[in-house]
Amino acid sequence: MAELVAVVAGATRGCGRGIAVELGAIGATVYVAGRTTRSSASPMNRPETIEDTAELVTKAGGQGIPVRCDFTVQSDVAALRDRLTRLDVLVDDVWGGDPFVDHERPFWESDLDAALRVHRNGMETHLVALHTLVPLMVRQGSGLVIEITDGDDETYHGTALPYYLVKSGIRRIGQAMAKQLSPHGVTALALTPGFIRSEAMLDMLGVTEETWRDAIAQDPHFAMAESPHYVGRGVAALATDPDVHRFAGQSLSSWRLMREYDFKDLDGTQPDWGRWYDDIFGKGLSTDSVDPADYR
Repeated sequence: MAELVAVVAGATRGCGRGIAVELGAIGATVYVAGRTTRSSASPMNRPETIEDTAELVTKAGGQGIPVRCDFTVQSDVAALRDRLTRLDVLVDDVWGGDPFVDHERPFWESDLDAALRVHRNGMETHLVALHTLVPLMVRQGSGLVIEITDGDDETYHGTALPYYLVKSGIRRIGQAMAKQLSPHGVTALALTPGFIRSEAMLDMLGVTEETWRDAIAQDPHFAMAESPHYVGRGVAALATDPDVHRFAGQSLSSWRLMREYDFKDLDGTQPDWGRWYDDIFGKGLSTDSVDPADYR
């Protein structure tokens, strides 16, 4: 099989970084696209950079190419497109909405400008990426488009309305693009991680990737936390599956892909957030009498 060429939109940190690195681990050339560089910070005000991610991709065995790209700016995305001669995998992981999400107040009492910014950063960016980059796949008659979201169904769990709108909308994008792209040999789908151990989450809980289990005392459900590499390994499995089109239009999850492809997280376990949610979290049950190891 020829070397895969991938674009990971929003690859600076979190799921995007984990996905980019795991694509590198299967030998892919990965265009690491995002806003934060070593010389220019983004409004997220985080220390991670696209150059850091690109170096991790190369260290994993692929070729990481950092590209500074603001996906709200179509000319930035067009400049990225013009660097590509082919595109096998597009991972649409742009978010950048956390600073503007208000989970505490009802929508009508929240800041409207912030709400609209959540929509712009989390939804319009995906549309810009698709409109600009998907034609490469249509012309070559092959490719895989993965829309990264939060959650695998449309149940409303009380999150902020703009957040719910964006994440459910991304799932609908995966469904709609599958219908439009299937006749052209391109597969589109949506994918969610479970309880993700992003850099921001680790910082918030005062732990590191090496000491993350110390945070279980603060949040018992963190016992099911998964590294960003876990969903990344799911993406790598999808990217190398010759029968991937069977998933077209579906809303997949890291735990479902784990069951399908039998990969493990960095610590050698297989966290199953879906089963934990069904048995414990979703029912509001205490974790006192539960052994998290039974769900990993």
